[in-house]
Amino acid sequence: MRGVLKSLLLVFLPGALLPMLAAADTVYENPTEFVNRAFNGSPPDARVIWLSGSMKQSVKQLLGHDYPALRLRYWCRPERTAWVLEEVGKELPITVGVVVDHHQIESLRVMVYRENRGGEVAIPAFTDQFSGMRLGADKTLGKEIDGITGATLSVRALTRLAAMALYLHEQSGCDDGA
Repeated sequence: MRGVLKSLLLVFLPGALLPMLAAADTVYENPTEFVNRAFNGSPPDARVIWLSGSMKQSVKQLLGHDYPALRLRYWCRPERTAWVLEEVGKELPITVGVVVDHHQIESLRVMVYRENRGGEVAIPAFTDQFSGMRLGADKTLGKEIDGITGATLSVRALTRLAAMALYLHEQSGCDDGA
């Protein structure tokens, strides 16, 4: 009887644990690494921007919903900002780092991906599409982003975050030599 029970556990236990393993976070870069890379190993002190009033409304317009935080940390040098933002893909948040330089995206990287599908959005061949993007007068990105089959919601989440980072850069005051 004990041998049968042991055999059943060996057969069914891995199958029961697989969904938990599939949902594990995939960490590509932590915030410290991201900020160090964004500022060539010499990052400025973090600043805070409050999402209130018209800024809160603009962010809500960009995302299609309120951002879950009232304040955001960012890093700033003249004409350059770095942002760590989150947006839900299908069910779980995707953490993204965005570097904006002279009003255009220099780089966008997925830092943590939590969904069990659609992780292709973290591949540089996808994220490199955002490089050079600017925000139009209507607060949309200057060009279309090619989608990924099976990752539509994750693609949309990253696109919204890219627009949000560009908008926040404009609001940050980092263009005036601050």
